[in-house]
Parts: sequence; C-alpha cells; structure tokens
Amino acid sequence: MILDFHTHTFPDAICEKTLHHLSMASATIPFSDGSVHGLIASMQRSGVDYSVSLPVMTTPAQVEKVNSSMLQRREELLQQGIICFGGLHPDYEPVTAELRRLKAGGIRGIKLHPAYQNIDLDDPRMLRIFAAASEEDMIVVVHAGIDIGIYDHDYASVDHVLHVMKEVAPTKLVLAHMGGWGRWEDVERDLAGAPLYLDTAFSIGAITENPAAPHAPIRTHNLKDEDFVRLVRKHGTDKVLFATDSPWADQAAYVAQLQAMALTPKEKADILGNNALRLLQQRSI
Repeated sequence: MILDFHTHTFPDAICEKTLHHLSMASATIPFSDGSVHGLIASMQRSGVDYSVSLPVMTTPAQVEKVNSSMLQRREELLQQGIICFGGLHPDYEPVTAELRRLKAGGIRGIKLHPAYQNIDLDDPRMLRIFAAASEEDMIVVVHAGIDIGIYDHDYASVDHVLHVMKEVAPTKLVLAHMGGWGRWEDVERDLAGAPLYLDTAFSIGAITENPAAPHAPIRTHNLKDEDFVRLVRKHGTDKVLFATDSPWADQAAYVAQLQAMALTPKEKADILGNNALRLLQQRSI
C-alpha cells in the first residue's frame, strides 16, 4: 500500500492559469497538469494507491464552497483513489460547525497554509482552529517552513510550532515538508520526537527549476538521503507520512527514491502507507 498524504488538484477551468502563476512565483515546474485526471494518471504511473487531496483556502469566502465540493465528490473521488480533505481559513466563522459538517460527511481532516493565509501559525485565530480540530478528532495538515513561492517571511517556523504545541497540543497534527521546509536543522534539533507527524512532501530529490521564471526565490536544497534517514529515525519512523506535494514533485521518482533509501522493509512500509492508515483510523481503504 502506497498512500501519498499531500497532493493538490485544481478545477479544470483554472488548472492552467493557476499552475502557470504558481510555477512562475516559485521558479519550479509542475509534474502534472494539476487536474484530478492528471493526479490519477500520475498515481497509475507511480504505483500510488491513494492520494490525499488538500485544498488551500486563501479567503474565508472559499471555505464553504470548496468544502461543499469536496463533500459532494468524496465518494466518487475515493473510488478513483483520491481521499478528500477540507480546509479552513483563520478568518472564517463558525469553525466548529464547519469541522462537524466535514466530519459528518466522512472527511477526516483539513489543510492550513499560513503563508497563503498571511498569518503566523501561532496566531490566536489559528490556535482556535487547532483546538476545535482536536475536540472533533480531526487531522490538521499544516504547511511548515518557508514557502518556496512566498519567501519574505517564515509564517510556520519551528518556534511557531513549539508555541502551538505549548498552547494547544493538537492531537493529530501533520507538519508538511518534514516539519519545516528549508529549516531541517531546526526541526531535527527542536522537534524530532515530538507527538506529531511529519510528511515528506517536497523535501527529497532535486528541485527542478523553471528557466522561464523571471527570478529565482530564496532557495535551499532538499534533504540528502542520509540526512532524511537520520531525521526520520530520530523523530520515529511510525510518525512519518509519505507525501510528494504533487503536482510539484514526481510521484514515481519519490517512490523510487524512498524505496532505495537505507531503511528497513518495515520502516519503508510504515512510511509509505501503514502510518497513514493508522492516522486515518483505517485498516484498509
């Protein structure tokens, strides 16, 4: 079982425009067209059985509309291997009612993206979402570290995460990008072993730059294999989730790279799917 815990899709009508904008902002190239069909084709090429689709709410007005679409398509997409999550925005009200609506419809978690929501992770508006999600036993996936396309400020630093853990102690927190993109030394020093999950999205392999972009953002390299193995073992391989950030990484290349790492067969099986099944409270899907 291979389950990619971090992917994105966009409505067909805006796929091309959205991916072009994001590609130019981040100076990287996508590996699919960003559509549902593109993700399914990528999964088939790479041997990925399921992918979690994570929406990003950039305005409060998007919340109910996008979540309603996820709820309406949940069963249809699940049959094609796509697991729908919802999303919230820090300025949206009422948080608890929306979480309960998602949960009643079979959706197990939400995505938050502090950089695209222009808010620090430990802002009181975010803390209330973490607290409400814990009360409802919902998973929260959070972009962590610098965003490669919004690099003027680190909205989700390790210090922000530590403050969230101190104030709220979320019960099912997933930090994307191995706990903090570009900040892995801080993660290894201060977060490894904490009661939270790390996902591997956009953290290993080469960064494929877009030569047509007008400028390259502040950039770092992704984790080398030996650094990745050390970090996941220090954190606990039972708390690491395979994830790619598709369309911004090649699912097939990610699977191959992780399979080739110096991890035991059990560690690989846990990271590639077993840990996600336990978090989703599923023996199988």
